Amino acid sequence: MGAVCYNWLPMEKRINPRLLHSEPMRRCQLGECHAACCLHGVWIDRMEAQDIMDNAERIAPHLEAENRDPADWFDGREEPDDHAITGVTVHSTVLPDPDHYGGTACIFLRRDHLCALQVAANAASLPPWRFKPFYCILHPLDLDEEGRITLDETGLLLDEPGSCLRRAERPIPLVETFEPELRYLLGEQGYRRLVEENGKQEA
Repeated sequence: MGAVCYNWLPMEKRINPRLLHSEPMRRCQLGECHAACCLHGVWIDRMEAQDIMDNAERIAPHLEAENRDPADWFDGREEPDDHAITGVTVHSTVLPDPDHYGGTACIFLRRDHLCALQVAANAASLPPWRFKPFYCILHPLDLDEEGRITLDETGLLLDEPGSCLRRAERPIPLVETFEPELRYLLGEQGYRRLVEENGKQEA
């Protein structure tokens, strides 16, 4: 759903120039981080949350047994968000989890460190991010003040044990590091244009 926000905008309105750099970093692996990024849950566009509820019968069987009641999936918080499709986000429930990084975890995180939303999509032979909230897909990328896709300064991210990023031996173009997310958010044509612009900058 989040891709709807970006396909029609010109590239300079979608991408912060920060992503046209190469940096010595790589993505983490699930076996390294155990989905540490899920410790605080996520803000979810109200429309995305309704879509999750509308598909509860598909999703619930893939959660831990004690978390399958859809009434428990959101904690009641709401927050205005200029970048959300509806302008309002709601928050997923966060549960105590002494075995998870930080001692808490999003209700949709399973004990095998997989997201139930993604598992449900795979089980239904749908695209893997069909039920994933926009901000989950985006992470560890972010939106800047103008709503463009960007990446925070990585020093702190690389030094954080729960980070989705790890140090690499050589600089890697960020458009490669975040290829799956950028292909989804920009579409195939938009991603190809981004790669072309990145090549021009490096030349």
